[in-house]
Amino acid sequence: MSHKKLSICYIANIRLPTEKAHGVQIMKTCEAFTALGHDVELVVPNRKTDIVEDTFSYYGLKTQFPLRRLSVWDTVRYGRIGFLLESFLFAFAVRRYIRGKTFGMLYGRDELVLVHLPFPYVWESHTGSWNRVARTVARRAKRIVVISQGLKDFYIEKGVPAEKISVAHDGVDIEQFAHSQSKDAARMRLNLPLDATIAMYIGRLDGWKGVATLLEASKNLPNNIVLAVIGGEPEQVAQLSLRYPNVRFLGFRPYKELADNMAAADVLVLPNTGTDEISTRFTSPLKLFAYMTSGIPVVASDLPSIREILDEHTAFLVPPDDAVALAEGIRCALAEGSVRATNALVRVAEYSWKRRAEHIVEAYSD
Repeated sequence: MSHKKLSICYIANIRLPTEKAHGVQIMKTCEAFTALGHDVELVVPNRKTDIVEDTFSYYGLKTQFPLRRLSVWDTVRYGRIGFLLESFLFAFAVRRYIRGKTFGMLYGRDELVLVHLPFPYVWESHTGSWNRVARTVARRAKRIVVISQGLKDFYIEKGVPAEKISVAHDGVDIEQFAHSQSKDAARMRLNLPLDATIAMYIGRLDGWKGVATLLEASKNLPNNIVLAVIGGEPEQVAQLSLRYPNVRFLGFRPYKELADNMAAADVLVLPNTGTDEISTRFTSPLKLFAYMTSGIPVVASDLPSIREILDEHTAFLVPPDDAVALAEGIRCALAEGSVRATNALVRVAEYSWKRRAEHIVEAYSD
């Protein structure tokens, strides 16, 4: 289905570049809108970042679009109050920037910014917030885009009309992940043993990601299986390295290395906890779609949010927060995972950023 060309303003209260996953998601979404022929501007605050690389290069984008950095007093480092103040200041700057311009669609994820805007907008929600600000934004939004069916159900339970909400799971740049290093080259670069069997996790080490269960599961793995963990803050890595000396903690690695880093693995793990509603119902993990492109078997927690994407034909699903079951899932994936890995590679074609952008535009235009 074709739709008229839109002028889209994506409003994002983030520093760019950022090592966090939301930076990838926002940049890839803007690139996908642009690839569909729409005029896109990404508007962000001009916040300080330690990353010196060009923003578009950092995320491996093939298509560029205008990136507007608005001058805002950066108070985020002062904690919660500082973040609230910065959100208000950025919203004020956005209002001033937009006034007099004609955009066909205003789009954003940050309810603390959107709540201050007097213009119709699309709100992309990720976490199931329902405080006073979220209620106001949900009521005013022309449309709400959510990243899982569980999140749509949450808003329907709160009284938001179902027809106002569209589900658009997160996505992946399949072409970007189509080429990677050989397994040996990837292991040499990461200083991992060439002759070992490697289970790998990539991502944050805190919150609802389930890493504690994975680290405990490592104690139940045979000696020939090495657990490699990519991600985490330096102090986290230092502390966990002392507690789990048999785990290879590799620290943070840039996003553009992701395909090459996955190539070092024999199995990829997504151990999300079952004790947090974001994990069980709302999430649509970027790493999951990246894992699926690799052709490497995936072991994941058996949760409603994960089952929206995976099943027993595409991954090995295990009970969450169960270290023994997770270790057994890793062993099974290593022994008989090739068919499911191939099935996952076929299925992930449904989750390109372009398809996601098409779905969002169609829902907005209907």
